[in-house]
Amino acid sequence: MAWAWVYLAVSVVGALLVANAFRPARHPILGVPSFFAGWYTAEMPVWHIVWQVGATVAFGVEGALGSWPGWVALGVNAASWTGLVVHARVSGSARHVFTMAEEEVPLPGTDGDVLPLHGGHTMWRFPRLIYPFPRPARSVQVVRNIDYAGDGARAHRLDVIRRRAAPPTGAPVLVYIHGGAWVIGDKREQGLPLMHELARRGWVAVTINYGLSPKATWPDHIVDCKRAVAWVREHIAEYGGDPGFIAVSGGSAGAHLAALLALSGGDPEFQPGFETADTSVDACVPFYGVYDMAAGRGTSRYDEGLLALLERRVFKRRLADDPGIFESASPLHRVHPDAPPFYVIHGTNDTLVPVADARAFVSALRAVSKAPVLYAELPYTQHAFDVLPSVRTAHAVAAVVRFLEGARFRRAEAVPARETETPTAS
Repeated sequence: MAWAWVYLAVSVVGALLVANAFRPARHPILGVPSFFAGWYTAEMPVWHIVWQVGATVAFGVEGALGSWPGWVALGVNAASWTGLVVHARVSGSARHVFTMAEEEVPLPGTDGDVLPLHGGHTMWRFPRLIYPFPRPARSVQVVRNIDYAGDGARAHRLDVIRRRAAPPTGAPVLVYIHGGAWVIGDKREQGLPLMHELARRGWVAVTINYGLSPKATWPDHIVDCKRAVAWVREHIAEYGGDPGFIAVSGGSAGAHLAALLALSGGDPEFQPGFETADTSVDACVPFYGVYDMAAGRGTSRYDEGLLALLERRVFKRRLADDPGIFESASPLHRVHPDAPPFYVIHGTNDTLVPVADARAFVSALRAVSKAPVLYAELPYTQHAFDVLPSVRTAHAVAAVVRFLEGARFRRAEAVPARETETPTAS
């Protein structure tokens, strides 16, 4: 009888994890625990079925099914497994979400290049997806801890990821900026599925560290990111990259920095001491980003929590005393007609950064930008989903590869056109 009650308790915990993945708690106190609980459940539903089935077998051997609590537990597990199967199907449907986003705002073709039509055409396919953490392909090589600022600081190091066999020459470049609420994180932790896939396909990926708060004070974070892009412009050819095409991506706080970098090329405010360096980029892919650093003006609990973090740790000043610096740091307040192509990706179940933030940014950017602005809103998807090598991540990687190749093709067509233009007499 005791084993039956233990089995029931374990089954209820599993069911709560599944329920939270469908409907996460959004209260400030529960938001972070709800994120962690729903994150792995939603991205790795098959793994949850495996451990729950394993637990059922183990408890059955111990006689847990010999009394009514055990049979109740089995019923609870059956409901959990049904929910996990639904999550698995929703993950697979991400392919159609990305396809619809591309049909809504089509990019030029890529002149016959073979592009992944879905996640199964990337390296993130079975059996790699049965391992719950991202692993690089053997064909990928990482050059670690390059000092991009010349000061030896750990915060100013980057890694270059490229193909090992047939090293690339003149390859397009992706710069990836990690997240972590501007206070934690490292270049080795995020964006790996995307960067490994691009490197396998002949791109050069660069993942960077930057100064973190509270040691760093805004705008140190974006200054470091721009300094890294300036280094890429000057040195990436030594690693097989083409400084003529640089895209930028990132997740969460990294998405904020990536979007801000893409919208503030050449702004001397963010380039002290290297004002003339070219820090422009040719495409931007922000995942579940923060786009309005002045959101504390609102009344939601999210606004209040974000404002508290920014005022105490990042800006170290109050919004009410200096609203200009918060607006200057906000991609939402930086949209302009000459923005590069954007592909904004966000999940509806994000408990750390509400999806409304992405919708507002996309709407503002589409209203003025002359370049394509794609937006994929993924149902039942948590923050940081792409850190894990899930089915949804595989489809996201395939979609971003298609977008970046399309943006590169678009730029290649535009450059000759600009070069052949002749000035007209006034």
